[in-house]
Order: sequence, then structure tokens, then C-alpha cells
Amino acid sequence: MKIAHLIMAHKNPEQLGRLLSALQHDDFYFFIHLDSKCELKDYEHLATRPRVEFTARRFAVRWASYRFTHAILECTRDILAGGRQFAFINLLSGQDYPIKPAATIHDFFARHKGYSFLSFESEGSPWWQHATSRIEKYHTTYFRFKGQYLLQRFLNLVLPRRRFPLPYALYGGADGSWWTLDTACAAYLVHFVDEHPKLRWFSMFTWGSDEFLIATILMNSPFKSSIINENYRYIDWSAGGANPKLLLADDFPKLAHAHKLFARKFDADFDHSILNLVDGWLVRHYPRSVAAG
Repeated sequence: MKIAHLIMAHKNPEQLGRLLSALQHDDFYFFIHLDSKCELKDYEHLATRPRVEFTARRFAVRWASYRFTHAILECTRDILAGGRQFAFINLLSGQDYPIKPAATIHDFFARHKGYSFLSFESEGSPWWQHATSRIEKYHTTYFRFKGQYLLQRFLNLVLPRRRFPLPYALYGGADGSWWTLDTACAAYLVHFVDEHPKLRWFSMFTWGSDEFLIATILMNSPFKSSIINENYRYIDWSAGGANPKLLLADDFPKLAHAHKLFARKFDADFDHSILNLVDGWLVRHYPRSVAAG
């Protein structure tokens, strides 16, 4: 059973290489999307590793804008069109890291073929109480021009509240950006966006569409019954704000006991010792990780 890992990367090639090493498995294939603003020469050596390649297209990603969601969708499209048969597409960032051995991760998904895994909340939840403004107000995050936020403020003063362009219940959440999709489910997602171009136009003026658009589409789809509301990522939002807490060595005890497969986010420039702790713990407690690597 083969799994395609789509990795969205924009910094720290050494840490990205470490992620690839930690996930080495004969049935794992890696597709790295490198933000087009980055220098490819700093990363291209990674493509010499087994089953690693860069995505056919590169996009200029802007945080919280539809540009990020669009890049994910288009890279997913290219993986599906590549002719290889994958059971899952697993979306990661370059700042993610496995907290279970590659063999354990493979075995987990092999036991759950046909299911998809993403995290979401339904309308009316605490997250949606503040997140509705992402949809109902105009946001110019997709663009970059002088005076854009002044224009944004003006638009929201004079124009009526925006509404999602389809009569759908809304789903999303703080952890909604990262998922593992059965490939049939992923193919439905890409096709659906193609068939509903107004979604793309609408989403260009939203904020953080990666956290709600994909979940909303899939939870209103024929695949709803095969979607598990759990993405198996350890993410710590305790610091508050729009970004999760950087995981440091002090966080290791929580990771060691987490019922998750991956964790985020890490930054080796701030603390590389946490990755050493994770690697050492996996070797001691999961001997199969040695064989998998």
C-alpha cells in the first residue's frame, strides 16, 4: 500500500531532509512543494533521495490566503494525474515531524484503507464563533498592493455580509489545514473545485480558507460517512494567536504520550534538541523504526 506525502515547504532545507529521513519507508513517496519565493538550489539535493521529487509546479504561497489552499489543491491534482496508484495523500508541512515510526504510520493507514482523516468543528462551535468573519467579511490577503487594508476596511463598511456560495453546512477548525485523504476522496475534492469555479473566486477574498474550505466540501459530499474527525496531528494552540506554539524540548513528555502520528510545528533554528529526543525515543520504544528507516 503506497502513500503519497505532499510536503509544503518554505524554509530550512536541513530540517526538511531530517523529516524525509524520519519517514523513510519503501511504500512512502514524497512530493515537495517548495514555495516559488525560495531558491531551489538550496533544496534540490533532496531529490536524490529514494522516492523523493519536487512537485511539477511551484506557487508563491502567502500565509492565510487562498494562495496556500490553491497550491495544495493543484499539487494534489498533479499527484493524482501522475499515473501511480496511491491509497492516500498525506498533507504535511516542512515543519511537521512523525512521532511514531514510519512502519507504525504505514500500518495504521493500511488498517484504515478507504477512510480519510481531517479535523473540523461544525457551525456554532467555539471556533466558528470567531471564524465566521473569515467568510462573511472581505479579506485582501490574497493580494499585495499599497492601501489594500484600507480598501478592505472600506469594502466591509459599505458592502453586505458575504455568504458561502453553496447551500452547505460549514465545517472547519484550527487544525483543519492538515489531513490524510483517501485518493478517491482527494480526486472528488479536486473535481468538485473544478466544477464550481465560483468557489475559487469567493475564496480569494476569505481569510484562512485552508482551515475550512476543504472540510466543508468533503463533509457535504458522498464521502462524509468515510471521514474520521481526527487528523492525528499533535498541535499546541495554548500560546494563543493565529499560529500554533513552537514545540521545544520541554514539550517532549506530551509528545511521548500523545495518541497521534505527527506533530507540528518544529523549528530547528530555535530548538533542534526536541527532534533528537523524538528520534531517540522512537528507536528505544519502537524497534521496528530501525528496520523501517
